Amino acid sequence: MNPRITITYCTQCNWLLRAQWYAGELLQTFAAEVGEVALAPATGGVFRIEVTVDGRETSVWNRKRDGGFPEITDLKRRVRDLIAPDKPLGHSDRKDEA
Repeated sequence: MNPRITITYCTQCNWLLRAQWYAGELLQTFAAEVGEVALAPATGGVFRIEVTVDGRETSVWNRKRDGGFPEITDLKRRVRDLIAPDKPLGHSDRKDEA
């Protein structure tokens, strides 16, 4: 069974468009590796991204724990490391130099 990505977002905060954008980016990048990207409405300021592989759920991002929202390159790296560790991400693999 292919991995499942769940994006749980707060409807009170109007974060649906943000969740949809992340979902689209992940689907475009991992079209061959992922089985599903699901959007799960919630309340209370929640914004979480979890990846389920072989029935095991891993938290990739939690707005309250990680502070705000992820940069798309960081999110793609975190997801890639769980579902397709050997997949190159092109420019997303480069580290920003300070």
